[in-house]
Amino acid sequence: MPVLALSEDEVRRTLKRALWLAGGAVVVLTPVLWVWQGWRTWLVFLIGALISATGVFEYLQLLSAMMSRMEEGREPAPMGRVTVMFFLRLLGAAGLLYVSLKVLRGSVYALLGGLAVCLIALTIESIRLAARR
Repeated sequence: MPVLALSEDEVRRTLKRALWLAGGAVVVLTPVLWVWQGWRTWLVFLIGALISATGVFEYLQLLSAMMSRMEEGREPAPMGRVTVMFFLRLLGAAGLLYVSLKVLRGSVYALLGGLAVCLIALTIESIRLAARR
């Protein structure tokens, strides 16, 4: 079956499950990081995970807006609001990255680990989706 045969509902459910999985990983890992490396590393990891999760959430919004425009019979979503929020999120993410590395002096590896949490969760959920098909 071709990869493009996924429905919007399947993609939406997969992304939401990935967010829940990433949230669970953050809940498990943050106390360990706090005890092991201190509060700065914990906070930088949390910031990375937050940036990553908002990226997935923003993709969900873009997906809904685009699909509503492509399907007949559906009310098209306002693309202006979705696009503005996308760029505001990018600006906020850049600001958070700068603050977390410059002001907090946290670990770059903790930040990369936080950013990778959602990527790993998306990979796991994509493999689960492919295995079900």
